[in-house]
Amino acid sequence: MMKNKATPKAMHFDGQGFTLIELVVVIAIIATLTGLAAFNFGQARSRARDVQRKSELRQIQNALELYKNDQFPQSYPDNAIGLSAALVSAYMERLPVDPKEKVEDGTWFDYGYNRTSQLTYALQTCLENTSDPDKLTPVVTCGAGNAGYIYQLTQP
Repeated sequence: MMKNKATPKAMHFDGQGFTLIELVVVIAIIATLTGLAAFNFGQARSRARDVQRKSELRQIQNALELYKNDQFPQSYPDNAIGLSAALVSAYMERLPVDPKEKVEDGTWFDYGYNRTSQLTYALQTCLENTSDPDKLTPVVTCGAGNAGYIYQLTQP
């Protein structure tokens, strides 16, 4: 009696697998989606850093108002060096550090302070997000040579 030798299923091609073209198309789609996700993640990070910069400027603004109210006659610090000496320890724990550059504590890499008169000042920072509604129009060089937009708070 002759036994019927059946070939194992793995050895027999019955046309139910994927072709090379199908695999390449799937890999291309996955690569495209990954690239888009990475780009959107980068944009979200830059927007988050801009929100942090704006928040830190408002904290400095609040500390400046407290400082002014404690002075007689009322005035703001003369310059950024005076700002650091006037605000740190009495009104703020420390001056903020730019979230992208992470320079050493106590320095302002992308933050600026300018007293325009005894009772007026301007605080500035560079924003990364080109679509931020609060940015000032001209493109400027910020930090380590990166292009950015100025965001400014003035004495209320």
